[in-house]
Amino acid sequence: MPNTPEYSVVSYGRDLSDAYLGSVQAAVTGIGARILELENAAGDGYTVSKLFVAYDGGTARLRRTVAAAAAAVPQKNGGEQTAVVPPSLLEEARKLLVMDVDSTLIRQEVIELLAAHAGREAEVAAVTEAAMRGELDFAASLHARVKNLAGLPASVIDEVGTRIELSAGAEVLVKEFLAAGHGVAVVSGGFSQVLDPLAARLQLTFARANMLDIKDGVLTGAVAGEVVDRAVKARSLAEWAGELGVSPEHTIAVGDGANDLDMLAAAALGVAFNAQPAVQAAADAVLNLPNLDVVQHFVKL
Repeated sequence: MPNTPEYSVVSYGRDLSDAYLGSVQAAVTGIGARILELENAAGDGYTVSKLFVAYDGGTARLRRTVAAAAAAVPQKNGGEQTAVVPPSLLEEARKLLVMDVDSTLIRQEVIELLAAHAGREAEVAAVTEAAMRGELDFAASLHARVKNLAGLPASVIDEVGTRIELSAGAEVLVKEFLAAGHGVAVVSGGFSQVLDPLAARLQLTFARANMLDIKDGVLTGAVAGEVVDRAVKARSLAEWAGELGVSPEHTIAVGDGANDLDMLAAAALGVAFNAQPAVQAAADAVLNLPNLDVVQHFVKL
């Protein structure tokens, strides 16, 4: 079967039990997939098993089969999970990785760090959570939250920037993609004034976020220009792929909230990273470990 598509069935977790891996492998071969190679890897606090298979029954059936096999094994080792990577991401081609920022590339929500300076962190955090669950229109919720920042000195932006913490494995992931010649971009519902220095430090290929309006050294409580919502995120992925000459079939997107849904759907592989339930349900792959660098195992670098 020389033209049969090759998939990668990637299992990952703090530990991978023989029962779990055996269930996934049996299910895959049970629907007629032919095992080509098995590759094991390890990161900081997690292990990975990549099963390369030839299968011509379609991505949807393979994913359903793997999901059922994974669910059939009791979780005893820190939550094993498995993703099915489509053939296009195993090709020798330049790829584009696009990530959300708040609670994905970084651990925090920047607007909450800013709101703490105004004594409104809890109030703003509640609205952020509702927006990420998809219960509120993102643009409207952003404007409402930013109003709480009115009157703060612009100097708080630099102070917040010093408190940003990258997610575990984020720097490793970025370096691996860039070293292999791929593009790495971030698109955020947060703010350019905080994101731009971080993007420069990580040498990201592209970065886009909202712009806080500042007059006379003070935050006005408004956003300047177009709001980066879910449609803008998806449009950014397509725009940047076009600039790099990367096919849509060679893109991967990672995010955690409802604002990322269109971007995840537009990518060849959409990854929900410690995400809201609705995002996990819609994504192609779910990653519920704190280690963002697991994403490097979803593509051929």
